[in-house]
Amino acid sequence: MLLAVDVGNSHTVAGVFQDNNLVAHWRLTSDRDRTADELAIRYHALFQLAGISPEQINGFIVSSVVPALESVWIGYAEKYFGDQLRGKPFVVSHLSDTGISVITKHPSEVGADRIVNSVAAWEMFQDNLIVVDFGTAITFDCVNNRRQYLGGTIHPGIGISLDALAGRTAKLPRVSIDCPPRQIIGTTTVAAIHSGMLYGFGGLVDRMVQLLGNEMAPNKRIKTVATGGMARLIQPYARTIDAVNPLLTLEGLQLIHARNH
Repeated sequence: MLLAVDVGNSHTVAGVFQDNNLVAHWRLTSDRDRTADELAIRYHALFQLAGISPEQINGFIVSSVVPALESVWIGYAEKYFGDQLRGKPFVVSHLSDTGISVITKHPSEVGADRIVNSVAAWEMFQDNLIVVDFGTAITFDCVNNRRQYLGGTIHPGIGISLDALAGRTAKLPRVSIDCPPRQIIGTTTVAAIHSGMLYGFGGLVDRMVQLLGNEMAPNKRIKTVATGGMARLIQPYARTIDAVNPLLTLEGLQLIHARNH
């Protein structure tokens, strides 16, 4: 079994693969104060609930945008799975053999999660593509039909935007946006925020996909996949999303691990 972990700024997504099939996965808050032993307590309990024995884990791979937690996860893997792992814990970076060439000006600046998402998306489309990841930030990543990661754009995330509205204004509340608005024109403050966030971010996706696609391959329709915690929430408000895969990063980690082992 392979334990694959993606550490984000807000959440950590972990999954266990058996024979290339995802058999269990979890999404937990990224706590920067966790120790390797605390990870063991939490995740070994989750293994037990899923009917997985820690002794079955013989592969480990992690992508992280939080350096402090990356080292904690490596320590956890070495301490609790070290003797049974086939090879050392694998940490994804721009230097890893992923099958995707990172040709940006400064490859070391590209987040590991963006590379991993690109690997999984290429497996889906095998052509020019765009990945939209709705995380703490919203990222657009572009891969051409030569398996080259070109770069992309970064935008404030939905949660950050809601927090800013509530925290930087005197009368605007923090609202939930998980229900479709009845109409675009909001007749209350809450409805106006609700509509603005959903239709606004949907419009952001469509406009950015149009601009990025025209630069990548003029006059061609670029395939787009969305991932991240709020991808399904925005999908109905964006015309250019071809597929939503909340587990895209885990699938990319499994593909990279298989390529290197």
